[in-house]
Amino acid sequence: MRTLLTGGVKSGKSSRALVLAADWPGERFFLATATAFDDEMTDRIRRHQAERQGQFTTIEEPVELHRVVRNAMVVDCMPMWLNNLFFSGREAEWENLLAAFIAALPTDIVIVTNETNMGIIPADPLSRRYGLALGLVNARLAAACDRVELLVAGLSLRLK
Repeated sequence: MRTLLTGGVKSGKSSRALVLAADWPGERFFLATATAFDDEMTDRIRRHQAERQGQFTTIEEPVELHRVVRNAMVVDCMPMWLNNLFFSGREAEWENLLAAFIAALPTDIVIVTNETNMGIIPADPLSRRYGLALGLVNARLAAACDRVELLVAGLSLRLK
């Protein structure tokens, strides 16, 4: 089943993704979009790797998700993917890259994203463009998935 998990930061999305993926038979894959650009991010990546405890074959790809996506995969996470595009000068490519990713979606996949635009409007143009793009990314992924869950305080609410 194609599943999208959305919610706030630290709402339990990544843990929920691992629970859903535990039911898949055979080899499971984890597509990590994060890049270790500072010490905090390096530490966060290590914590996520420890949480997976060798249950997945990890593939690291910050931008070209459609090239490495496969069945029985967790993709974590779309906001970091979009961040990678914005800060590598590839902001204009997000729609085409997302369309290629959606076209390549396999039968069994869990995609993790963050819910955005639920608070104040950002003061700067870059943050507004990012929030708008992530909202569109989420809507397009939700339309392409069979199941969508919203996580709040570690609790999951099925939306679709």
